[in-house]
Amino acid sequence: MSQFLYTLDDKELAFPPHQFALNDPNGLIAMGGDLSPQRLIQAYTNGIFPWFNDGDPLLWWSPNPRAVLKVADLKINRSLKKFINKSPYKITVNNCFNQVIDICADAPFRSDDTWILPDMINAYKVLHQQGFAHSIEVWKNEELVGGLYGVAINGFFSGESMFYTQTNASKIALVSLINLLNLIGVQFIDCQIQNPFLESMGAIEITRDEFLQLKSNELNRPVENRFWQQRELSE
Repeated sequence: MSQFLYTLDDKELAFPPHQFALNDPNGLIAMGGDLSPQRLIQAYTNGIFPWFNDGDPLLWWSPNPRAVLKVADLKINRSLKKFINKSPYKITVNNCFNQVIDICADAPFRSDDTWILPDMINAYKVLHQQGFAHSIEVWKNEELVGGLYGVAINGFFSGESMFYTQTNASKIALVSLINLLNLIGVQFIDCQIQNPFLESMGAIEITRDEFLQLKSNELNRPVENRFWQQRELSE
């Protein structure tokens, strides 16, 4: 295990092997580089994601363990199931990606400083334009009340952030994403780092090696471009 933090070359896109990731802080694997679409796609393809605060250098992560939500393990409790059956919400995909990421960056429930900084926002908007970043939106009476966004490369989906302004809106966004991916046989979504909300929905932690194998399987799952076309989803 390397005791030194790898610094990315400004010109080369390659990331170090996962064995280079530090134990403390858990999963920090590299610093530097940029947020160009090419580097971001290379990062997610390798199971690595950027995460840094304002004033920090650009930091890249591959935590061990890794939080994942397997499609078959999604938990929908009785009250949520009842709410979904009577839900007044409309669900769309890629209807307003820019608005979703902007709200996620300034979500009303966020108590700490956001890591979704302007450079990150702009980078993921470009990824969306190129067909790699996608959003799920939840609407009530034509008002956007919840949503999430993430990066998809073939069948591998890595969730980035979500928000809600109405009851259960973020849960319904997640359930809708799982249902959507289930249509093409995707087995799991990458949740990156565990938290109580994700755990309540069925997310578990697995070893980095287990995650990399699951990721490899989904990367080899071809997905038609039209799968992510802008549309309304049936409940």
